[in-house]
Amino acid sequence: MSKPGPISAKPLSILLNDVFADAYAKQGFAARELVTRWGEIAGSEIAAHSEPLKMQWPRPVEGQPQEPATLVLRVEGPMALEIQHSADVILERVNRFFGWNAVGKLAFRQAPLSSRGRPARPRPPDAGAVAKVAETLGNIEDEQLRDALARLGAAIKRN
Repeated sequence: MSKPGPISAKPLSILLNDVFADAYAKQGFAARELVTRWGEIAGSEIAAHSEPLKMQWPRPVEGQPQEPATLVLRVEGPMALEIQHSADVILERVNRFFGWNAVGKLAFRQAPLSSRGRPARPRPPDAGAVAKVAETLGNIEDEQLRDALARLGAAIKRN
């Protein structure tokens, strides 16, 4: 009886590398690291409110050196102006990451970030806290209104 050979399991990221490479290439990204490592490249403060959307490369002119690309960033509305003022810092960090002057300018699109999940629903207040608040409400004839006010009061006290 022979022993089975070594198991050579491959990480999922390696198996899906070609699939993702094609998707990023359609958006102008030569490498997906700009998107996946955006927090490290731009810094946590900038990355919390922006994400790379695509890179737009100008058409090459024969006999001329390649012009730098325009990096299009999706930016949350209120932070767009602040991030626009940080454009020089962002360009420096991105070009340092690439190791050459790959990006010459930034363009901004104001929109909610796609990587954000829905905000978590707050958990309801516990029954004991609701009962304590309900005792302080006095005479309220409508039971549904009294229950709603008790839950509201308990939630406010909790926060």
